[in-house]
Amino acid sequence: MMLKVWIRSVLLILGILSTSVGGYVGINIGTDLSNLPAASDVVAIIKASQITHVRLFDADSHMLTALSDTGIEVMVGVTNEEVLGIGESAAVAAAWINNNVAAYLPSTNITAIAVGSEVLSSIPNAAPVLVPAMNNLHKALVASNLNYNIKVSAPQSMDIIPKPFPPSTATFNSTWNSTVFQMLKFLKSTNSYFMLNAYPYYGYINNGGLFPIDYALFRPMSSVKQIVDPNTLFHYDSMFDAMVDATYNSISAFNTSSIPVVVTESGWPWFGGANEPDATVDNAETFNNNLIRRVSNDSGPPSQPTIPISAYIYELFNEDKKSGPVSERNWGLFFPNGSSVYPLGLTTSNNSFGNSSVAFCIARQGAESGKLQSGLSWACGQGQANCTAIQSGKPCYLPDTLQNHASFAYNDYYQKMKSIGGTCDFDGTAMTTKSDPSYGSCIFTGSSNSSSFGFSPPALGPVSPLGKSSKLQLHVLWSLTFTMLITLQVVDVHIHIFCG
Repeated sequence: MMLKVWIRSVLLILGILSTSVGGYVGINIGTDLSNLPAASDVVAIIKASQITHVRLFDADSHMLTALSDTGIEVMVGVTNEEVLGIGESAAVAAAWINNNVAAYLPSTNITAIAVGSEVLSSIPNAAPVLVPAMNNLHKALVASNLNYNIKVSAPQSMDIIPKPFPPSTATFNSTWNSTVFQMLKFLKSTNSYFMLNAYPYYGYINNGGLFPIDYALFRPMSSVKQIVDPNTLFHYDSMFDAMVDATYNSISAFNTSSIPVVVTESGWPWFGGANEPDATVDNAETFNNNLIRRVSNDSGPPSQPTIPISAYIYELFNEDKKSGPVSERNWGLFFPNGSSVYPLGLTTSNNSFGNSSVAFCIARQGAESGKLQSGLSWACGQGQANCTAIQSGKPCYLPDTLQNHASFAYNDYYQKMKSIGGTCDFDGTAMTTKSDPSYGSCIFTGSSNSSSFGFSPPALGPVSPLGKSSKLQLHVLWSLTFTMLITLQVVDVHIHIFCG
């Protein structure tokens, strides 16, 4: 009896501690671009930026291998094309887990599986097999004894909530009631979380000026402009918080509680067409930096203040192969050569994505190829830049693109000649940046990381906004618990012997 009481107490403490880890900022890695860097270079960018969580839209073997031994928490994706087969066959689900998850463990820290991408709103005909697919994958994880470490869920768009404001009256589209009920039941029973894709950019531009742009960008608003839910009188400082709260209230409408919401996609495009005036670098920089600050508060939305919000920024690179409006291809935080589009600070660790005090000179994205080639030729010739590193087989040759090679040559020239009047212009094809464009073993002139860039030792576990490793914390907790349980068993046996 004493042992059972102790076990219950220890498990209760563990439950409290394991849920006290704060929110985190992750990043989505899309691959629909023409000059995708090698997986090792992508991981070098991620590590240099101190990103602790990534989401893949598939289970690419090159990326999963490159992410091994980094400690980075990885969310792998089941593509929409794979959902049908997995939902119809437990054997297919088991094979998917064996090939795309178990094969990479424990070196690659896979912690979640995202089943499809906005299935209910993008391919509604597949709705009947969505939850069966989640169930089949979970059962395969159970069979491999991996279900305690890896959560299964399915990212959904805000489109499945027709009227997200006011949040207190928000409900899921009744068309999906049966599927949503089954999904919530699954998430509750497996201790998983609801994956939400929340884009204030679309919430702002699709509402015809109903909400001020400051509300979408997390900017402070005057008291007369503050957004208030008339039913709860909750004040919403950002559309992002309102979207998350609308989701919590939609979940509550099914009499389901204790299912946390994780934002699997959010961001702002930094360039758009003539009819997309709000897709600007300034707005994108403002939104994403404020999003990072918001997550670092370790608090939830007004209706769930004790549940920290975690969010994955969309996305690492521009995906130029995507169709649709111009903005659809310009959400990236980084150019393929590793330089950032704009400075992005991780305030949770007092570090930043772009924290260099040195100004680097790189090629402008979208610059005319003819002018870029002329600028590259001049820099490596008359400009006397050292272009050895961009030759075949050398550290900066890959990715083998004009943009990448021109950036290296421009910067080498600029760093050597700026003190005597050299400029970063090259007929309008160049620009300066505070972000170090070095990546992997390719070190740009002027970098302060010339001896260590891309080769920092792997962390023991992803760093939470509280400054501690969540993975290490739980490992230590479980080790202590195991030790306590063994000790209690011995004590219990001795007590029985003594009393007998």
